[in-house]
Amino acid sequence: MVNEGRQSEVRDGPPSKDIRIDPFVSEFDMGLAQPLSRSVRLNGFATCLRLEQVYWDILGEMAKVNRCSVSALLSHVDRQVHLRHGGVKNFSALVRVVCVVHSLKEGNCPVTA
Repeated sequence: MVNEGRQSEVRDGPPSKDIRIDPFVSEFDMGLAQPLSRSVRLNGFATCLRLEQVYWDILGEMAKVNRCSVSALLSHVDRQVHLRHGGVKNFSALVRVVCVVHSLKEGNCPVTA
């Protein structure tokens, strides 16, 4: 089956023996995958942002480290992407990537199960 230019396989049965790291560890919290919409102010404009709970948790930790609100942190991201790249079509996707890059750079994930 081809989807968006990428080939993917659908398999039934037990997981492949090639998988060495199971992402669904016993402590995995499906609540972290729950989408949540929040109203935020980006540089004075009210908007709604829909992200999975895990990203809101990471943003909360980033805001805490920066001693600011999540809205202030997101306003900074919005300003910087406009100044450096002229904007972005999918701000939610950008925020997700910022969270992943932050977590990888820090060498840990601030979210615990």
